Amino acid sequence: MALGALIIKEKLGISDRETVEQIRENPYLQYFIGHSSYSNELPFDPSLLVHFRQRISPNLINKVNERMVEKMRSITPVKPEQKRIRTPKMSHPIAEN
Repeated sequence: MALGALIIKEKLGISDRETVEQIRENPYLQYFIGHSSYSNELPFDPSLLVHFRQRISPNLINKVNERMVEKMRSITPVKPEQKRIRTPKMSHPIAEN
């Protein structure tokens, strides 16, 4: 939940209070931080984001990111590359009067 809340805060560029309000109002954000169902109550006090930032270092975020990428690579089948056929752009002259 803590990491998800910090990601939401950084991506939206909003304050701690606004982050908690956005999570409260948005079921998608609630799902992102790990809730299984929608709730109209605050998920946590905004002051906890300060605690989250102190406990979650950039190094930890990098480790989590690397593990997620490794996990996705292990479960995602590799598709052979297909060549894209590029078609030339068609230009239509505009009649001038």
